[in-house]
Amino acid sequence: MQRAVHAILSVCGLFSITTAFAASPIFVLNSLNADVSVIDPKTFKEIKRIPVGKEPHHLYLTPDGQSVMVANATSNSITLIDPRTTEVQKTIPNIADPYHLRFSPDMKWFVTAANRLNHVDIYRWERKGMDIDLKLVKRIQTGKTPSHINIDTKSKTAYISVQDSDELMAIDLPTQTVKWVIPTGKTPADVYLTPDDKHLLVGLTGENGVQVFDVTGEKGKLVKTILTNPGAHAFRSQGDGKHVFVSDRGSNKISRIDYTTMKVVDTYKTLAGPDCMEMLNDGKTLLVTTRWAGKLVAIDINTKEMVKKVNVGKSPHGVWSLDHANRQ
Repeated sequence: MQRAVHAILSVCGLFSITTAFAASPIFVLNSLNADVSVIDPKTFKEIKRIPVGKEPHHLYLTPDGQSVMVANATSNSITLIDPRTTEVQKTIPNIADPYHLRFSPDMKWFVTAANRLNHVDIYRWERKGMDIDLKLVKRIQTGKTPSHINIDTKSKTAYISVQDSDELMAIDLPTQTVKWVIPTGKTPADVYLTPDDKHLLVGLTGENGVQVFDVTGEKGKLVKTILTNPGAHAFRSQGDGKHVFVSDRGSNKISRIDYTTMKVVDTYKTLAGPDCMEMLNDGKTLLVTTRWAGKLVAIDINTKEMVKKVNVGKSPHGVWSLDHANRQ
């Protein structure tokens, strides 16, 4: 009976999504629309819009795999969405400016970067069913515009780029204290830590490259700058234990970096303003949000062709699927 009702509603255009997908849905955050586009991974069509808070920028899976956390920066809230059914589960209020977010690998710490309020918040995390308790342990003031976060495999150190102060900060998580702050190039954005915890890559949106810092010592040390295209911004691992992509937002291109040699080995063309990416577990499909074109683009990394494009909302930012490649 339920299937028959769904079929009738689908024909009438009143039911656009079932409770199960052959493959996991793709989520795209529309920062200027305060909503999330749901993309069918088979047809590559938008099938649903989910209202969330204002300026959703980034998203992250909860440790138990039951919820996608959408960080609504100017609404000071986090919306939880079921990653399989796309249903909204609940909204967590009173989270100050959660622009970027990340769990530590041991799942003890939940860290947010307050992009407009200039601080980093460190929370303890506990979940019982749909009841989620985020206890603020420490608020650490930063320079101007903290941007992206990465955490080492030992869950000891959080690295944060400070975009408008041209700085890189390291925070000791067990003590919630600042370990060091060092200068970077212009407008540091995303940060990618190699799987061995030895090198941190920093995308320079205000320049034409990626800085590589040795973070094995008492203080981060610049060891190399990898020349890319203008506007190096966001990273996403290919999942093969060797390569990472960086979106070159100022040049409408994607660079593929071999992080074992720290060299660019491929370049891919995309549409205007490439930003966040997701590598699917088919090993060949790279999803890219294009902030200025208002589309999600799928690139076949083998042929280097843009094989699919779909219109989403205004200023699409974060993109995510449960069917992603390995993060390292």
